[in-house]
Amino acid sequence: MPDALFHRDGDNYLPGPLTEGPWSPDAQHGGPPAALLARAIEQAPSESEMVIARLSIELVRPVPLKPLAVAAEVTRPGRKVQLVSASISHDGQVVATAVGLKIRKGSVQIPSISRSGEAIPGPEEGNPATFFSNAGAYATEAVEIQMIEGDFSQAGPGKAWIRLRVPLLEGEETTPVERVAAAADFGNGVSNLAGDVRSWLFINPDLTIRMARPPQGDWVFLDSESQLHETGTGMATSRLADEAGWLGVAGQSLLVDTFESG
Repeated sequence: MPDALFHRDGDNYLPGPLTEGPWSPDAQHGGPPAALLARAIEQAPSESEMVIARLSIELVRPVPLKPLAVAAEVTRPGRKVQLVSASISHDGQVVATAVGLKIRKGSVQIPSISRSGEAIPGPEEGNPATFFSNAGAYATEAVEIQMIEGDFSQAGPGKAWIRLRVPLLEGEETTPVERVAAAADFGNGVSNLAGDVRSWLFINPDLTIRMARPPQGDWVFLDSESQLHETGTGMATSRLADEAGWLGVAGQSLLVDTFESG
């Protein structure tokens, strides 16, 4: 198995075979470029220590398994709130963009609120995911998926723990924020409404992640549900958690079509 999703080659990022997605053998799953954009935003300089509160990602075009350039720019500087724009391009053509909202990391005394909370079964209580046909190497090899409810091959809502098996970038430790971005793009698969019949496309051209706190650890939990409409549109929503508890939410707009019509 390759040792990372991406390797560096000068200023370029070279995607490996583990980035392959479900819709085309020539295009990546949304998770790897989402994580690469999260990395660029997380590493952007700031006037104070910051945490990412929101990532808004646009998958402008299919992201190819070819050399990629990544750029980031602070578009709204500040000590308390910062906006960072990032992009991925191939041969000068932008294929994905993102805006990250960062908020200063502080120490605040907040009211103590007693909540019973909803217990989340741990990854050890799940079962390995089974997939619809041609799920792509990213889903089947690059990540470990433990299903708590539902499955990729079953139609309906689902709950799953997901973690990367390999680093995002060769020779670099993957951060919890990058892991969340790499996992959150699975919402429409965890809540796949097409079942195991490969006759429907439900492609997400975007991904928005909101986090109430910095994530922790390797595992990311998705509690996902999809809605589709006869207009050929839809959405997938996911509640996110890590092993410390509930973390945030993620949303995806969906392009819905028959697989034969592309």
